[in-house]
Amino acid sequence: MEDVAAEQGVPPKYLPQILLELKTRGIVRSVRGKEGGYLLARPPAEISLGEVLWAVHGPVFDAPALSSSDGPPELRRAWQRLQQVLEATADAITFQQLLDEDVEKEKMYYI
Repeated sequence: MEDVAAEQGVPPKYLPQILLELKTRGIVRSVRGKEGGYLLARPPAEISLGEVLWAVHGPVFDAPALSSSDGPPELRRAWQRLQQVLEATADAITFQQLLDEDVEKEKMYYI
């Protein structure tokens, strides 16, 4: 687990908390034993980037203007629209799409 934390730039003490949250939300599952670890609980096509971001960070996009009653309501509505678009975009991206894009990128290097 320390190797994964170092590779991803995540503090080693924080990684188990992330994995526990992902497990609680049914994104990963744990496997016990010598060859144990964490695996995806569902196919990558059924896991969205938005779902993972929400599990790890909370809202995909958050700004003080969203929860503040100060300032013009038009500006707050604009921030809310931005939040909706970003969340919808993150929800539309699956991990299968990310894997497929990575494979396509690798193919370009070997041509």
